[in-house]
Amino acid sequence: MTSITRTLVLSLGVTATAIFLVILAIVIWIDLAREREQTYCQTAAAILNRATVVDPGQGLMIRSTGIEGLRSNSPSLWYVVSYDNLMSEFGRERRPALPFSLPYAGPIGLSVVSTLDQKSSFCLAVVRRDTSKLVMMIGGAQVHIGQIAESFILRNLFSVILLAVAFASTVAAGAFLSARFVTRSIERVTRLALAIEPRAPQASISLDEVPVELKPLVSALNRAFHEINAYIQRQRRFLGNAAHQLRTPLTLLRAKIEDVTEPALKAELVSDVRRLTSLVSAMLDLARLQNHAIEKRPIDLAALTREVLADFSPSALDAGIELSLEQVAQDSVVVLGVEAAVRSALANLVGNALIHARGAARIVAHLGRGSVSISDDGAGISLKHIEPFQTGATAKQGHGLGLSIIQEIMTAHAGTLTITSRPGRGTTACLRFPEALRERRENPEPAM
Repeated sequence: MTSITRTLVLSLGVTATAIFLVILAIVIWIDLAREREQTYCQTAAAILNRATVVDPGQGLMIRSTGIEGLRSNSPSLWYVVSYDNLMSEFGRERRPALPFSLPYAGPIGLSVVSTLDQKSSFCLAVVRRDTSKLVMMIGGAQVHIGQIAESFILRNLFSVILLAVAFASTVAAGAFLSARFVTRSIERVTRLALAIEPRAPQASISLDEVPVELKPLVSALNRAFHEINAYIQRQRRFLGNAAHQLRTPLTLLRAKIEDVTEPALKAELVSDVRRLTSLVSAMLDLARLQNHAIEKRPIDLAALTREVLADFSPSALDAGIELSLEQVAQDSVVVLGVEAAVRSALANLVGNALIHARGAARIVAHLGRGSVSISDDGAGISLKHIEPFQTGATAKQGHGLGLSIIQEIMTAHAGTLTITSRPGRGTTACLRFPEALRERRENPEPAM
């Protein structure tokens, strides 16, 4: 995936380089248009100066590699180069009469001088070379734009470098600030998106709080959020309606079971209907919990646990299992939540323990600080059999859906469901809530 910051920096760098080169070309063009002959003179003199080698033992040498381009483009080219008593000349037959004698001994500088007959002009350049002066006279020179640009840059090298550094620094600062702005804008939109409650995706990100460039993306996200919310609402309504519709046939089924005469079959049917009724009730509670913003209120976890255990006492008595409550302290354990949903979660745990705790003789509810756990001393179960929505034999026994509903209830309460089991030593399921408060009762009720 390409980095937005890297792409932005590269784009700004390429654009800045192009702008700098265009500005440089404009400056060169203005310089050429203002003093064309002077510019040609400077360029030709610079080329000839770089090609000239002064060797007192061998005279003046004009390197062909340095002057070849100028010679090939200038059929009427002639030049005279002198250094003290040394002199080199090219194209003498084309050289017009000069207004002074050779060698020239004038001051250092560059100028365009007319020939003796005033019909043409030539370039006169005198530069300092070591301890003496190098004199160059050039006529008929034709230079192209590349040579002019190169000569201009070499003549103004320090200024060009200074301008390039200043320009690059400005672009780098702009790229850094732009990247920071883009990053902060994305971070702000990310924070707004993370602030949306996952269980209520009907919320949307306000377009007034995002930059113009990100508004199409945010609009697409808001549309996706609304579509997801509509889908979730349809699923929740289906869940609630299905659970509600199942209550009537279950009620009729319980009435028909009373007519069964075979005790063993009747007991098995009663157990199955009880489990189905518990799951349907839990599904209804979950649907209500998801379809409405939950209003959490203080719940006495100890009192609620005793009530749930009392509801299951007849079933436990029939199964020959002892139900008991153990409390860490004599304080009431008060948590924030929806009482009906928490009751459903506890009932599912106790019901699962009664149904699936093979060989259990005792089921104990342990109350701690902001938590309640249901433990049995049965044979234990494999943890892979208690993952939510398991299929196959496990689902047939009733582990998956009930545990999934409990997990949803605990998630809605910002709590956790943890299950531990060891073969031969029983299973423990713990509901842990964010503790709201603890109130000490003056006359605590005895534990069961």
